[in-house]
Amino acid sequence: MRGSPVLNAAAWASAVILAAHPDDEVLGTGGIISLLAGAGSRLRLIAVTDGEASHPGHGDPAAFARCRAQERAEALLTLGAAGAEVFRLGLPDSALAARASDIAAALEDLTTGFEVCLAPWEGDVHADHEAVGRAARQLVTPVVFYPVWMWHWARPADPRVPWPRAVRVPLPPAVADRKRAAISCFGSQLQPRAHGAGPVLPPGFVNHFTRDYEVLFPVVRP
Repeated sequence: MRGSPVLNAAAWASAVILAAHPDDEVLGTGGIISLLAGAGSRLRLIAVTDGEASHPGHGDPAAFARCRAQERAEALLTLGAAGAEVFRLGLPDSALAARASDIAAALEDLTTGFEVCLAPWEGDVHADHEAVGRAARQLVTPVVFYPVWMWHWARPADPRVPWPRAVRVPLPPAVADRKRAAISCFGSQLQPRAHGAGPVLPPGFVNHFTRDYEVLFPVVRP
């Protein structure tokens, strides 16, 4: 990945970031969010779901939704992006697969006027991420995908991944440190779950997001 072309994301005057669940935006683009906030860019985060289904059978979904919203607020503060606009669409977690058109309709007005839209990659092999990615592809605003779940399953030269299209956004040390601290705000996802279940985000997976760069896939439209 270090051989991929470098993208100067800090040059964007405005950006809207789509997240299928709270933490997606920080894992995939937390460094970019911090860079843009530091540059004074206009930032808008659109939370498609509240992540209430992350612990099925382990508690009250509404309580998890509140917890994850608070974790996201703390993470944005840590990134220096507490001033970012946050819109919660409140669509059902783990049930977005058939809702790409509905999501796109909801997003059209919310993304108008922004220089770029950062969205979960439509090939992420996670149904909710892919639905949001497909919805983003329908927007007029230029779209750049960020992978999340891909780091679970992809291997070097994996043919399912558009590596030739990948670009790299280097993160200065201070920004990388802020991102690591922001990820740690998502305690509900990092701690073991009840009844012996492991964390939603195990350490080996999180390691992919604590590097000194982030990976994006610019969308190529016909």
